[in-house]
Amino acid sequence: MTSGTSEEKVSPRGKVTTGARAPTWVKVLTAVVVVIVVLLAGIRFSLVPGLNALLGEDTHDRTGPALLKSIQDMSRYDAASGNFQVVVDLEKDTKLLPDAIRGTRTLYVGAGTVDAYVDLGKVGDDDVTTNEDRTSATLRLPHAELGKPALDPDRSYAVSKQRGLLDRLGDFFSDNPNSEQAVQKLAAQHIGDAAKDTNLVRRAEENTTSMLRGLLRSLGFDEVKVVYGA
Repeated sequence: MTSGTSEEKVSPRGKVTTGARAPTWVKVLTAVVVVIVVLLAGIRFSLVPGLNALLGEDTHDRTGPALLKSIQDMSRYDAASGNFQVVVDLEKDTKLLPDAIRGTRTLYVGAGTVDAYVDLGKVGDDDVTTNEDRTSATLRLPHAELGKPALDPDRSYAVSKQRGLLDRLGDFFSDNPNSEQAVQKLAAQHIGDAAKDTNLVRRAEENTTSMLRGLLRSLGFDEVKVVYGA
């Protein structure tokens, strides 16, 4: 007779032996222990000096040559630049599901610059006037403008990422190169809004005026007047 957990075996000498069959939960527990041991071994390997150098990864850059798509002539004078930093706290929740199951929260530090410039390409022939003996000049320029925010990848980074179980599974089975695109856009938006509340535009106009006065005076003009809002 055999039970659910044992079986009879006949030895070559004719003797009957009984071998115990391992229960299912024992097999599952053994597999879990093996996985934990492998993970702990990987952590210990990373702590052993010199082992990472022996078993580490090699990075190969096989990127092709960059292609020139277009050339655009620039006529603006970048007269001022502001450096900004913002901490973005972006949270996405799902209705009827707790955050532990479905939801993300990213804490991101965004650092970037915003330039203020005067577009000299908008200056026409009638916007520059001089007197007869060319000792006095008047220039009418458009107001300074703010450029688009530019994030600095060397100074921008994600502080923490919290993801629900379903989000972690989704990231495991698929690669999402745009995982930080939302917080990067939000950081650029906040930096652009902050630049509007500064004196970057006024500083750009002051610097442009100083540059033009120095240039025209070196050409023999004694009086140089710059007016904005043409």
